[in-house]
Amino acid sequence: MSKVAVVYWSGTGNTEAMAHFVAEGAKEAGAEVSVFTAAEFSADKMDEFDAIAFGCPSMGAEQLEESEFEPMFSDCEAKLKGKKIALFGSYGWGDGEWMRTWEETCKNDGAVMACDFVICNEAPDADAETACTDLGKALA
Repeated sequence: MSKVAVVYWSGTGNTEAMAHFVAEGAKEAGAEVSVFTAAEFSADKMDEFDAIAFGCPSMGAEQLEESEFEPMFSDCEAKLKGKKIALFGSYGWGDGEWMRTWEETCKNDGAVMACDFVICNEAPDADAETACTDLGKALA
């Protein structure tokens, strides 16, 4: 049984909702799943998991949330090489540039992308819910 971590930051609850669908998908696929907020996770926990889903909404000028999520993720970057991960998040404006930039960073760090990232505008609709569940299954 694989161990999957779902790590997220959410300001409005949209990315948090996505995180729960990701966790549900991983559980359906047989994984042991732990869900963490960005404040609860650190690079020290990376080795405890076979795969990790990171979720963060677009903030400011299409960037990761800067006070909690970005510092935590920056600390985790050194442990991304060879790690199976997936990315998800919500946005209220723009076209997903923050996610494309984030994915490129992860690839450059040597992460193994389990699937394409999942983004949704505002709250997840039925299509986004399914995509998040599928993302979780891909991680398991």
